[in-house]
Amino acid sequence: MLGRPTETAVAGLVMLIILQAVMLASLFAGVAPHPPTKIPLGGIGPILGASFAVAAAAILLGPVTSGAGRVFALLAVVIALLSFGPQKYLDTQFPLIWPAVLLGQVSAIMVLVSIFIRPTQKPMG
Repeated sequence: MLGRPTETAVAGLVMLIILQAVMLASLFAGVAPHPPTKIPLGGIGPILGASFAVAAAAILLGPVTSGAGRVFALLAVVIALLSFGPQKYLDTQFPLIWPAVLLGQVSAIMVLVSIFIRPTQKPMG
């Protein structure tokens, strides 16, 4: 995973975008389980929209190669963890949403590892 940090970070960000887009689509369609329309921080639609935007910006700027890209990638992870963070293990709907929660956490870890842990080059020879 650390051999290709940019690709790993982009893959994690795309996974988060897809997960959140599916959850937003299920909300619009009224298909259970779907996220609540309101959460303590505001409406879920605007929050997911912001998450899509910062994840896309991170991908375009380079989530590992630019400072702004790293900031946007980190922000995308923080926002995504509102939906997929460890607090969801205590959610009464966890038995229905566990695949999204687990994959969301894996995606977040992929992005965070790529941003913060630099691969070490082994000397050849």
